[in-house]
Amino acid sequence: MSALLRLALASAWNRRLSLGLTLLAVLLAATLLLGVERVRHAARDGFAQSVSGTDLVVGARTSPVQLVLYSVFHLGEATNNLSWQSYQAIAGDPAIAWSVPLALGDSHRGHAVLGTTADYFTHYRYGERTPLRLAEGRVFDALFDTVLGAEVATTLGYRLGDQITLSHGAGGLPGMEHEDKPFTVVGILAPTGTPVDRTVHISLPAIEAIHLDWLGGAPIPGLSLAPEVVTKFDLQPKSITAFLVGLRQRVEVFRVQRRINEFRGEPLLAVMPGVALDQLWQTVGVVERALQALSWLVLAVGLAGLMAVMLAGLNERRREMAILRSVGAGPRHILFLLMLESFVVSLLGCALGLGLVTLLALTGDGLLARFGLATLPIAVNAEEMQLLGIVLVCGLLVSLLPAWRAYRLSLADGLIPRL
Repeated sequence: MSALLRLALASAWNRRLSLGLTLLAVLLAATLLLGVERVRHAARDGFAQSVSGTDLVVGARTSPVQLVLYSVFHLGEATNNLSWQSYQAIAGDPAIAWSVPLALGDSHRGHAVLGTTADYFTHYRYGERTPLRLAEGRVFDALFDTVLGAEVATTLGYRLGDQITLSHGAGGLPGMEHEDKPFTVVGILAPTGTPVDRTVHISLPAIEAIHLDWLGGAPIPGLSLAPEVVTKFDLQPKSITAFLVGLRQRVEVFRVQRRINEFRGEPLLAVMPGVALDQLWQTVGVVERALQALSWLVLAVGLAGLMAVMLAGLNERRREMAILRSVGAGPRHILFLLMLESFVVSLLGCALGLGLVTLLALTGDGLLARFGLATLPIAVNAEEMQLLGIVLVCGLLVSLLPAWRAYRLSLADGLIPRL
């Protein structure tokens, strides 16, 4: 058996160029297959863990998915606001340990502006209950301070001390800038791979301050209040978009959720973020299945190339096979030789593909964060082992046809020289 293995390796080395190209195809296919699997899991985990440690997201009554999508991901249609009085009434429930109000609606050069309190940086969690961390600076303190997400600072090139102006709504229209009230960058958050990276954070009083001289979504003609003047006004918010709730005991979640949903002051909705995100992921799951189908198609092309190379090389190897049989190699030895060759190519492709994916997981944090992925798993899980096993089995199966054809070649046909 060892002699046959040496013969297989020697024969493969003599055809190293064609087999090398086939190995590259299998390598890329295995890399894509494993990469899609890991990115799929990382995307699902990152999507579901964009907010963690929060028991309820509360807002005006609407679709649960829409509420979470807008308040957490800052995407989709804007929801109705809820009154500040309703927020205070609910936040005073003894079962609630903490609450963080959120006010959305403004933007800065395509990035969402979030009005909140300093408690946001204390209680907001993502991933495995990971707290937000400042890469530079501090949390906002003065009225016109702002803390930037990592992507905002990197994309727009902002540093501590820079001044920025906000836009009313999505921006892009003339006359919608709050240019008379600039904000100073006092903090930049570390990358999280979540919507926090793409958000400009300011205080709730600042949201009120920049809209004092606005009415009905437009500036009041002839009225412009200077930044030093607005501090003389009452800047307590009248309404907010939503708020996050953390409970003292997780078992109270359904009772508190029911109380909020039945709140008599105004129609409200309390949503468990994990449940809503699972519903949303099922909606966009067709993309996940399309990526899986594409990776399997690429794998099929790679294995088809392996079989084509083996079939094309049979004519060149007929004399080799005939000589092997003439010195005592039986049909099963020939069958084993070709199957071993295909198995080795598939095994090397899988091993190198796994190595490339692991290398990306170890070194590609910056690239992954750019695409909204906090990290890729490094350890090989059971599903990946099953995928690698399927690739190896398929590699053996595609060798059956070339092996059968080699077995059918007659000894005499292989030894008769062709003129």
